[in-house]
Amino acid sequence: MPRELVLGSRASPLARAQTEIVRAAIVARSPDVRIRVVTRTSRGDHDRERPLTEMGGVGVFTKELEDALLAHEIDIAVHSLKDLPTRTAAGLVIAAITAREDVRDALVAAPGVRLASLSGGGRIGTGSPRRKAQLRLAYPRLEIVPIRGNVDTRVARAAAGDLDGVVLALAGLKRTGLAARATDVFPVDLMLPAPGQGALAIETRADDSEATAATSVVDDPGSRFATTAERLLLDRLGGGCNLPLGTLGESSDGREGTLRAVLADPEGRVAARGRASGKSPEAVADAALASLRGDRLDETLAVLRSQGLI
Repeated sequence: MPRELVLGSRASPLARAQTEIVRAAIVARSPDVRIRVVTRTSRGDHDRERPLTEMGGVGVFTKELEDALLAHEIDIAVHSLKDLPTRTAAGLVIAAITAREDVRDALVAAPGVRLASLSGGGRIGTGSPRRKAQLRLAYPRLEIVPIRGNVDTRVARAAAGDLDGVVLALAGLKRTGLAARATDVFPVDLMLPAPGQGALAIETRADDSEATAATSVVDDPGSRFATTAERLLLDRLGGGCNLPLGTLGESSDGREGTLRAVLADPEGRVAARGRASGKSPEAVADAALASLRGDRLDETLAVLRSQGLI
């Protein structure tokens, strides 16, 4: 009989929901696989007050699970792919990347309130430099208020009265049963998502062939191609999750794909945009970087360096 595999999850409601999605998908494809779920609290969950930019950003939601993997305390870790550093820790592999949920961002506000109705000067909550940058590009009069917390906490801020609305990933709202709270869903032409947004990553030890084989059954080739291109572009730009990069890769078959990207100053003063296509994630990322270089990339990077975002 196959050994029982221990699956590690963060303790937040969204993380537990995502873990159950992965567990159920694995068992549906491989009924003989036995999985036990355990939870760990990340540094990012412990400290919900400081902005992620002050905590280093990269790995604040993933390091504890990766440490548990390397210590053989768990066999599988489930992460939001957008939270994972672009370079996988030594001794670990991303065994699977799931089919993506909706990649778009959404506004949670009072019933009937849409982003355009707040363009004259509404107060919008988000802790994401990427969201702030693209909101300010589209609507310069918006006041962006930094907020943090799990999905429930941030949704509650929209009802507290001190903000006109908050921006969250639609995927997180759907996975926690809160999609009905979205009053506006942003087209990707207005707001490109974070690299890896909407996809879940399943990480295992590189030398654990049993766990890797058991989880690889849920790998989606199109999502892997697209998100790998996005994360390679992020890596080539030298940034982590603090970098205000919006990017969306698309691939129907995992053999070729496209990539759109925008890198912008969080105050909306300067931005570089690019598009690319190719037959490998590496080729797409390189072509997207070249496209950005042709559209104010150096100027934008200089501004971001002055702000400590690179």
